[in-house]
Amino acid sequence: MHAIPCLLLLPAPSRLISLGSVDIAIIAIYFAVVLLIGVYLKGQSGTGEDFFLAGREMTAWIAGLSFLSANLGSLELMGWAAASYQYGILATHWYWIGAIPAMLFLGIVMMPFYYISKTHSVPGYLQLRFGEPSRALSAVSFAFMTVLMSGINMYSMALVMKVVLGWDINFSIWVSSLTVAVYVALGGLRSAIFNEVLQFVLIWLGSLLIPILGLVEAGGWDGLQKRIAHNFAAQDYTHLWRTLGSFSDNPMGIHWTGIVLGLGWVISFGYWTTDFLVVQRVLAAKDLRSAKMAPVIGASFKMLVPFIVILPGLLGLGVLPMKLVGEGAAVASGGHSYNEVLPLMLARYCGPGLLGLGITALIAGFMSGMAGNVSAFATVWTYDIYRAFMNRNAGDAHYVGMGRWCTIIGVLVSIGTAYLVMQFQSIMDYVQALFSFFIAPLFGTVLLGMLWKRATPAGGFWGLLAGTVSSIGMWAWVKADPSALRIIALSPDARDMAENMYRGLWSWIICVAVTYLVSMMTTPLPEKSLAGLVYGCTEIPGEGAIALHHRPAFWAAIVIVVFFILNLYFW
Repeated sequence: MHAIPCLLLLPAPSRLISLGSVDIAIIAIYFAVVLLIGVYLKGQSGTGEDFFLAGREMTAWIAGLSFLSANLGSLELMGWAAASYQYGILATHWYWIGAIPAMLFLGIVMMPFYYISKTHSVPGYLQLRFGEPSRALSAVSFAFMTVLMSGINMYSMALVMKVVLGWDINFSIWVSSLTVAVYVALGGLRSAIFNEVLQFVLIWLGSLLIPILGLVEAGGWDGLQKRIAHNFAAQDYTHLWRTLGSFSDNPMGIHWTGIVLGLGWVISFGYWTTDFLVVQRVLAAKDLRSAKMAPVIGASFKMLVPFIVILPGLLGLGVLPMKLVGEGAAVASGGHSYNEVLPLMLARYCGPGLLGLGITALIAGFMSGMAGNVSAFATVWTYDIYRAFMNRNAGDAHYVGMGRWCTIIGVLVSIGTAYLVMQFQSIMDYVQALFSFFIAPLFGTVLLGMLWKRATPAGGFWGLLAGTVSSIGMWAWVKADPSALRIIALSPDARDMAENMYRGLWSWIICVAVTYLVSMMTTPLPEKSLAGLVYGCTEIPGEGAIALHHRPAFWAAIVIVVFFILNLYFW
């Protein structure tokens, strides 16, 4: 008999640890600093360009770190630690093949079009390329997705405070959320970006504690592999590619085609190249070279993130004296869920002072992810919904005021969505479902728009609509008839994450097919109207006579080489 049946489901205590005076002081100082940054930058956010795009004056390093930090929220810290406990090292794919190629593609190929067109948002680009109907559809979809994603960050933070400290879940949500609302409403994207850089540093300082102390306890990577193999002999949790030849050989129930095509192509490229939450940070760069370099810088740090995010979940598999279960089973049994693995590891390794730093890292992660969502929501709502369809002729100050107010409103609406997350086995299953609904088909539309001059406005709109509706329809079909899983995910052994990958792939294919068919039946736009929007119709500015080591493509090539080495090492 292997070890799983012998692991006990322990009842969840009201709190795991208590904060000392030093810990409380560290957290209080952090809250004061982020609010002071917002107050200080309020005077530099008077125009729409300043408030929504930080004046387009960020350096490549500031934009690059903010680009990554906006994605490195408590959702990442909590959600992927949970996913790595549930699925093993396979969760690392979402950081490597599910991020690195797409980030580099954004910087080298797509950024010139976003930056040259001077658009405020991805829906704004679609308006220039395909017209108002496509902008309206993508803007409404993005706004809806953003408030749902904000709810995830709120839930993540409240869960940490509840499990680790015993704080009331509602108190945690409201205090942290309103702090974010205040500093983003005051300083706009500039405030969000500077706080995200601060939060990036704090996240790394606080999050490194668990993997370092955990690997010491486990006896290094080899020792951790042996512990996991002993505790969970029925599955291989520590190999990245070796188990993907069959649906039934890995904990996720996925084939390598789902990882490479569903995640590595559709979901990954869709998120990193069209999700305005991250693209907005790069649009704030001071020039085109900085805009191209920012995603490359972000990609180099992204490759290191699994060591602070995935490792805690793997350590949980090896060293925790209990078995964690899905959220619903945890509620029913009084045990701990996958989502609680990071707080449990934090409580295991951190004492006074270190605990305050670790909790501050999680709070910083929450605020980073939350600020990214609300600042992107404010921009899309103000420019692509309110100004485009409700009030076209107001002054710049009016739109800045609208941006400040909808920042507050977006936070309040997001609070209501936090409780939806509890219906999913783990946080990341919920997130990837949203990406398959909205991001996968949007990538098809944007990609054809940039690379194919024959794509027409009607084709862009109907392709995007068909892809979105089909993805939601496939999800509903499996919910109504679980046997449909063998059709959507190609196997009855597929888990939720595998289903999301294949659903994203099918919705992208449907979007591209409908866009192609409708475009071939409708009249294309004249080529002169596509200048600055489509390859083949646009003159891309050169980088001039600069040294090789200053070229974004050179550093992108180095990142790709390291990417392949890491995948081979953990094969």
